Amino acid sequence: MSDETSSKASLRPGWTTGACASAAAKAACRALLGGGFPDQVTISLPRGETPSFHLALAESGPGFARAGVIKDAGDDPDITHGATIIATLRQGEAGSGLRFVAGEGVGTVTRPGLPIAVGEPAINPVPRQLITDEITAMAATFGMGADFEIEISIPGGEALARRTWNPRLGILGGLSILGTTGVVVPYSCSAWIHSIQSGIDVARACGIAQVAGCTGNSSERALRKLRGLPEEAIIDMGDFAGGMLKYLRSHPVARVTIAGGFAKLAKLAAGHLDLHSRRSQVDMARLAAGLHGLGAPEELVSRAAAANTAMEVLGLAEKAGVPLANLIAREAEVVARKVLGEAPVDLDVLVFDRHGKLVGNSRT
Repeated sequence: MSDETSSKASLRPGWTTGACASAAAKAACRALLGGGFPDQVTISLPRGETPSFHLALAESGPGFARAGVIKDAGDDPDITHGATIIATLRQGEAGSGLRFVAGEGVGTVTRPGLPIAVGEPAINPVPRQLITDEITAMAATFGMGADFEIEISIPGGEALARRTWNPRLGILGGLSILGTTGVVVPYSCSAWIHSIQSGIDVARACGIAQVAGCTGNSSERALRKLRGLPEEAIIDMGDFAGGMLKYLRSHPVARVTIAGGFAKLAKLAAGHLDLHSRRSQVDMARLAAGLHGLGAPEELVSRAAAANTAMEVLGLAEKAGVPLANLIAREAEVVARKVLGEAPVDLDVLVFDRHGKLVGNSRT
């Protein structure tokens, strides 16, 4: 086992907002039906785990009961770690079923393309099902039907949501209640890739014909200034070029631009689809070979081969007037096109330096 694998294995997992909301809702349901608040509440997750949660909030009054659980995301750097996930239940009319309501800090869906309909609270399908299952089972123990209004809230969630993709996806007013397994795996890539896919889905549903996958904030700012694209057309691809391209293969958009820094896109040009520094490195010898193929002097080729960073190589190439960044953009486009396969996508790649200057274009 590698040091990295061993380190990940020792990290403590946590619980999703969906799992916390489910536990809070179950506790509130029991209290509303006359069973009182439990000291701790146990729920069942899709993969069979049965975690127990202590209540951080328990209150009731005429016609309602409210319970809260403090989210523990384990060792994952989740922005909702430590947030209080609150469920407030109110009895509905017989036969009305369950109705979900967005409380303080929980967003509302305002654009098509997400798995939740426009106008609905941003509580994803799996958390909805978890809550439904727990509430239905609890109501049955009291001989009653599951007819409730369920309000989920996260105090401070609106401010936290500004640090997420939610505004770009058209989820306004707060956070989403997420989770497919109920378990937070520390430093998992799945949440980021899911956000990439959601961004593409929203763009397609809104009829946006061009999207751009950017490796970071600098390339995003530069591209938006260059192309004038709306916010919802920007996909925060990060290091997951492969994740974005594979999804576009089966969910195509008419025109796609990949934009990023020289080092990241040099990795893509070399065939790497995961651009994170732990999982791929810039091949200096390959950059030097590229310079050689462009007719650069041998002294420049040798200096590039011995360079410490990709940016050093780019600086040397620019000073000598050798269009290395254009070559990298073209080679990156070739790699990306292979991943897209036969998808009807008009693709181009743009390379920016750290100051936001366009230095490479696959169409040049």
